[in-house]
Amino acid sequence: MSQLYDVVVVGAGPAGYVAAIRCAQLGLNTACVDQWTDNNGKPSLGGTCLNVGCIPSKALLDSSAQYHRVQHQLQSHGIHIEGATMDIAAMLARKEKIVSALTKGIEGLFKHNKVTFIHGHGRLVAKDQIKITNQQNEDTVQTANVVLATGSAPIELAVAPFDDKHIVDSTGALNFKQPPKRLGVVGAGVIGLELGSVWSRLGSKVVILEALPTLLPTVDQQIAKDAARQFKQQGLDIRLGTNVTGAKSTADSVTVSYADNDGEHKLKVDRLVVAVGRRPYTENLLEPGVGVDLDERGFIRVDEQCRTSVPGVYAVGDVVRGPMLAHKGSEEGIAVAELIAGQSAHVNYDVIPWVIYTHPEIAWVGRAEQDLQKAEIPYSAGVFPFAATGRALAVDDTAGRVKILAHKHTDEILGVHIIGSQASELIAEVVIAMEFTASAEDIARTVHAHPTLSEAVHEAALAVHKRAIHRAN
Repeated sequence: MSQLYDVVVVGAGPAGYVAAIRCAQLGLNTACVDQWTDNNGKPSLGGTCLNVGCIPSKALLDSSAQYHRVQHQLQSHGIHIEGATMDIAAMLARKEKIVSALTKGIEGLFKHNKVTFIHGHGRLVAKDQIKITNQQNEDTVQTANVVLATGSAPIELAVAPFDDKHIVDSTGALNFKQPPKRLGVVGAGVIGLELGSVWSRLGSKVVILEALPTLLPTVDQQIAKDAARQFKQQGLDIRLGTNVTGAKSTADSVTVSYADNDGEHKLKVDRLVVAVGRRPYTENLLEPGVGVDLDERGFIRVDEQCRTSVPGVYAVGDVVRGPMLAHKGSEEGIAVAELIAGQSAHVNYDVIPWVIYTHPEIAWVGRAEQDLQKAEIPYSAGVFPFAATGRALAVDDTAGRVKILAHKHTDEILGVHIIGSQASELIAEVVIAMEFTASAEDIARTVHAHPTLSEAVHEAALAVHKRAIHRAN
């Protein structure tokens, strides 16, 4: 058995590597164990998010958006480019370069903060022992505290199992060598919509099959309906209320069987992406009898401060309850590190922002209007379209709106929902406001620069009390 650590973190994704760095900053002797390898078989930090998730998908979204802009939007600016083509290999190489830079950046942060990185599979064999297995050897390290941060993995459908060629998960969809002429996507959630958007912009005819009867049911439905209109205009064929019953591959295509209210149907595509969600990754993580409890869905049970049922063992990120979001996992990692160091810590789960990086982007925080209605909470709503702002008109990106929901009596902001350009950035203002229990009046009385997209947030806050200046109330 090797040396004693103050903390061993199992997993080096956004929850794990952040926890490890914060532990080290607080003076704790910290090790981080992770088994991820890149395409060359070398260790690669950052987990799913940096290697095959958040970062590479955003790189492709941006590349495809640039190409779409050249093809369809620059003409109104007086810019004409004849014969523009897309080099898919160059696009994928750019994506890999970004991934490499960021994963190597974490290596540098580990060295700077004196975090010991151990490549291999970590397994909790006792509350103070982690067994680490890799190709070279097997070792057990002793530790006073453990943070489990092993993330999540794609859910596979029994009726459409992955073959990593024609039927793929989100990772496979990031690496198509050419745009499929016909692309099927199972699932109209965040991943399905983002990946469908990438390949649609690059020329694929995309059909998205969604089992639920409504698009984005957790999103404010006024925003979701706006999104549905935008996606339809972009050529995404989203079929709701469809239950996939089978998928059969041939040498060059996939035939998908599905049922809806009109009966049984078949859809022939060149590639099929299954994006129906993710599950907590706990394979071979826990020695039987170690005492860490799992719930019926496979998540590690934790309390409000991410403590498991075993003293000194914590769990954070996708492997525990709550939204599977990188920033949520990172904040939990920081909170746990500070708790281990004897400090106080807290994560406010009521003000965690969500983002879908389609175009237009969709971002929200807090409650949706349908949630307030169901809970019978009195509220006032203020809505303002980007098309009424000078900046959106100037940059030729007028789709979408900002919607602010405030308590009818106290004016406290209860939820904010944005669809439009830079929604992922604009949402931060209202997240901060809600963290400080701000009112719609607070935002309404805050000076916003002109001309900016953020003026739509300002005007939506004014509209809560029918005071919007640049639109009839």
